[in-house]
Amino acid sequence: MLFWSLSFVGYKIAYQYFEPMALIFFRMVISATFLTIVIKLMGAQQKIDRKDYGQFMLMAIFEPLLYFLGESYGMKLVTPTTGAVIVSTIPLLAPIAAWMIFRDKISWIKVAGIAVSFTGVLLVLLGKDLSLAASPAGVALMMVATLSAVSYSLIIAKLAAKYKPLTIVRVQSTLGALLFLPIFLSADLKATMNMHISWDAILPLLFLGIFPSSVSFIFFTAAIREIGITRANVFTNFIPVFTAVFSFLIWGETFTGTKLLGIPVVLTGLMLAQLTLKKNASPPA
Repeated sequence: MLFWSLSFVGYKIAYQYFEPMALIFFRMVISATFLTIVIKLMGAQQKIDRKDYGQFMLMAIFEPLLYFLGESYGMKLVTPTTGAVIVSTIPLLAPIAAWMIFRDKISWIKVAGIAVSFTGVLLVLLGKDLSLAASPAGVALMMVATLSAVSYSLIIAKLAAKYKPLTIVRVQSTLGALLFLPIFLSADLKATMNMHISWDAILPLLFLGIFPSSVSFIFFTAAIREIGITRANVFTNFIPVFTAVFSFLIWGETFTGTKLLGIPVVLTGLMLAQLTLKKNASPPA
C-alpha cells in the first residue's frame, strides 16, 4: 500500500515528461523485465498450465489494461489524494463481489467498519461547501479503475492458490505490455519520439515499473492467498492516508477541512474492520 500510494504522486511527476499510454507501456515493460531477471536469479521458474491461459488473459484485461486506462487518464483530472481515495473504495466493493461469487461471509461489524471508511472517502472528495470538489470525468475514470481492481482480485484469489506471486505478476506485466503496445503505438509514439530523455524523466518511470507495478502486486497477491480477498482489500484504505502525506511533502498539495477530517475517519473504519477480523479469527494452535 505504501508503494501504491506513492504511485499517485509518481504519476504527477512522470506526466511532466510522458503521455499516459507511453507511461503505462514502459511501466509494464520495466516490470516484466525486472521480474524475469528476479525469477531467473532465484531459480523460481514455474510453468503455466494451458487450461489457465484464459484466466491469466482475463486477469490482464482487468488489470493492467482496464485498470490503467481508467487510472492513467483519471489521474490527469484529479489530485493524487483524490485519486487514491477513490481507489480506497475497493474494500467496500470487494466483500460484496466475494459474497456474490464465492459466498464469503460478511459480518455486520465488518460492514460497519467498511461503511465508516467509505464515509471518510466521501469527506475527502467533498469541498468546503459539501459539493463534489473533484472532476466528475476524473472520478468516473477512477471508478473504472476501481471496479477493474475488484474483478482482478477475484481472479487472483483462484490463481494464487496454484501459482507463485512472482509467476502471476510477471505474466500480468508481460501480457499488459503486449496489450498496451498497439495503444501506445497509435496514441503516444510520436510524442515519445520527440521528448527529451533525462534522469528526471527516467527515475519516476523506473520507480513506477519496479515498486508499484512489481513489488506491490507480489505482496498483494501473497496477502490474498494468506488472508483472503476481503481482509487484504481492507488495507487499501491506507492508500489515501499515505498519498495525502506524500502529496503534501512532495507535490505541495493543499488540504481542506473536510479532507483533514476524512483521513482519520478512513483509518477508524480500517481499524474497526481489522479488530473484527482478529476477534473472529481462530486462536493459534
